[in-house]
Amino acid sequence: MSTASITTAPQSSSLAAFAATIPGRILVGLAATAVVAAAAHVAFPLPFTPVPFTLQPLAVLGVGLALGPFDAFFVMLAYLAEGACGLPVFAPSALGGGMAQLLGPSGGFLMSYPLVTALAGGITRRLRSISPAFVAALVACTAAIILLFVSGASWFIHYTHHSFYATWIGAVAPFLPGEAVKVLAAAGIYSTLSRRSRI
Repeated sequence: MSTASITTAPQSSSLAAFAATIPGRILVGLAATAVVAAAAHVAFPLPFTPVPFTLQPLAVLGVGLALGPFDAFFVMLAYLAEGACGLPVFAPSALGGGMAQLLGPSGGFLMSYPLVTALAGGITRRLRSISPAFVAALVACTAAIILLFVSGASWFIHYTHHSFYATWIGAVAPFLPGEAVKVLAAAGIYSTLSRRSRI
């Protein structure tokens, strides 16, 4: 065994032990909200809908897979609270952020994040005992994305009073190919990291 591996092992175990403490979990949670906020700002407005295309769902799925259902749920509640207080954590919008954006046309997507992360993390951990990490994460993330779009589309209909068809065109169909890529990416990243760190 090399000197580097001897010194790295205690450092890794110390970091893992700290992350399991309450202060460690708080710091990890704050870091997770920062990642989701950064992903929200990788946004591409679409001319036919007020719902932008962002990397946010990928980050949200990642939080659920990494932290598990309980911690991820509360981390996303904290993220929504940050946005509601006016911090620039949501995707850039003409509504200007804060409660106006949380209750705006894309609010259903945002408000579903705690449940989306909990679903992704919970199903993955249930399936890990009977299937490979990639398959477990793929199934879990697919279910989570379905929940995301059901919530987002339902709120969009309520907010805009559009028909189901108009909502499908404006808030669902254009995003599905990108979401499929995000689901595959999240499952692949989780599978790779789980082999290395047993998360």
